[in-house]
Amino acid sequence: MNIVLIGFMGVGKSAVGHLLASELKLNFLDTDELIEKTEGRSLSEIFKASGEAYFRQVETETLRTLQDYDNFVLSTGGGMALKEENVSLLKSLGPVILLKAEPDVVFERVKNEKHRPLLEVADPKAEIVKILEFREPFYDKAADHVVDTSKMSPEETAKEIIQWLRSKSS
Repeated sequence: MNIVLIGFMGVGKSAVGHLLASELKLNFLDTDELIEKTEGRSLSEIFKASGEAYFRQVETETLRTLQDYDNFVLSTGGGMALKEENVSLLKSLGPVILLKAEPDVVFERVKNEKHRPLLEVADPKAEIVKILEFREPFYDKAADHVVDTSKMSPEETAKEIIQWLRSKSS
């Protein structure tokens, strides 16, 4: 069994993913971490040196390499669901769960992080709103299940996902 977590930065994909993996005795994988390892450079460096289009292609290639593996929770980069091919690859891995949060909550969670290339702008809060408005239809279309993490801890979010998975399999 695999579980795929999609959604914007700061919604809790990594924190929730680690908890789910631990609770369900699965491995935890993060596409951004896999890309950094493969490329030998940070996401910011990839964006600056090679551009977003290159990064998006590497994301797709990373998903292709995971098709033969099993027993993991996958946390994806925030833009992963923007490409139809990626959504097909994600769905072939397992249920796709969208974690979402209000823009103000996202901003509070990520405002002090320095590894967010898309927020290296004059008004990060306005940028979050703009990007979310663009991405939400893609996220919603890709999702098999949606959890709003705005007022939930990672533990509560993981528990809700596990309950949903169990209700689906019974």
